[in-house]
Amino acid sequence: MPIYEYKAYVKGGSLKTGVIDADSPREARQRLRRDNILVKELNAKGKSKAPKARATKAKGAAIKERATFLSHVRNLRSRSSGPRGRDLETVAAITRQLGTLLGAGIPLTEALNAIIDQAETRRIETKFREIRERITQGTPFGDALSEHPDFFSDLYVNMVRAGEATGQVDIVLRRLADFLANQRALQRKVVSALTYPMLMIIIGMLVVAILMGVVVPKITDMLTDTGQTMPTPTKVLITISTFFKRFWWALLLGLAAISFLIERIYKTPNGRLLIDRNLLRMPIVGELLRKQAVARFCRTLATLLSSGVAAVKSLEITGSVVGNRVLSDATAHVKARILEGTDIATPLKATGVFPPVVGYMVAVGEASGELEQMLDRIADAYDEEIEVTTERVTQVLEPIMIVILAVVVGYIVWSIVLPILKLGSLG
Repeated sequence: MPIYEYKAYVKGGSLKTGVIDADSPREARQRLRRDNILVKELNAKGKSKAPKARATKAKGAAIKERATFLSHVRNLRSRSSGPRGRDLETVAAITRQLGTLLGAGIPLTEALNAIIDQAETRRIETKFREIRERITQGTPFGDALSEHPDFFSDLYVNMVRAGEATGQVDIVLRRLADFLANQRALQRKVVSALTYPMLMIIIGMLVVAILMGVVVPKITDMLTDTGQTMPTPTKVLITISTFFKRFWWALLLGLAAISFLIERIYKTPNGRLLIDRNLLRMPIVGELLRKQAVARFCRTLATLLSSGVAAVKSLEITGSVVGNRVLSDATAHVKARILEGTDIATPLKATGVFPPVVGYMVAVGEASGELEQMLDRIADAYDEEIEVTTERVTQVLEPIMIVILAVVVGYIVWSIVLPILKLGSLG
């Protein structure tokens, strides 16, 4: 019976080496898996040089194939920064379940089986079947997750890898679940603050479009038939209504062209920087977006550092998920200064992008050795401020939109009533 040498991961994430006798490599893997040992490498012992040469050639081909695959994964990752919306909620729920199962001592493959059995969609089931298959082949958990960048972000993968290195995958997964849940809640707060004003804008535009395209032309035609000279406001209204009625398609094309142009500009580095900088300068909304970005920065950095990810790598990942190019560039500056040997607080203050209180609290956290806890406190404080700001945004934008709509509709009504009153006075 052939003898195989193996390198494998045991419970806790540590690496173990040993030998096992089995009829085939597949049987060897299955026997080790029954003992909750995840095989990383498996090589036959005592073979002739010819098989060894073939094995070396096959291994070289496998390495080449793996390199090609990882290159493809990196390309995918560059186009995707992890799940959004509903997928983010799904990943958070699955992550919490995995953390609970692993914390209870259930092997990783069995925990993945539980996730597969209760998968709500075929897509999720397929992903976790692929992950389970990769793990049974000896691939580390973090590497298996990295092959699905649309579902597991760079942050997620690196935290899991740190958990594997420290033997605390279950703790890291529970921490990740809390982080993802907080991020989703933060997204909802900002979206809810901006949804109502946008809805009012859309409804107002529809009302004005119906008035200008349908109602106003009928009334102005009747007034024109009377043969009287129209007041200036009515002439302006008739001109706008005629243009809108004849060239409404040009307006729609113009809006589509502007939207496409902004999207193209935003995809360029300088264009994104320009747009993100101006967004932060907007009154009311800019304050909300800045607080959201700072809260995400602090929460992400705290989560990564507390999970064992190196500070430089943590800042690199945080800069990619902070959601604003201005803060992302500031984070890159902080990372570069850290590589030169400085602390985090000094370059953080020097950027001028983060509020001064963030720099001072980070400095206190570094001095006391409680940087992760201090960052979490900053994020909690900004989460509370975001709630207050969202209420303020709604309270301020609602009357502004009502006044604007009232002025537009009032002008239309006034322009129509003026010639009617003039006609009545002549009669």
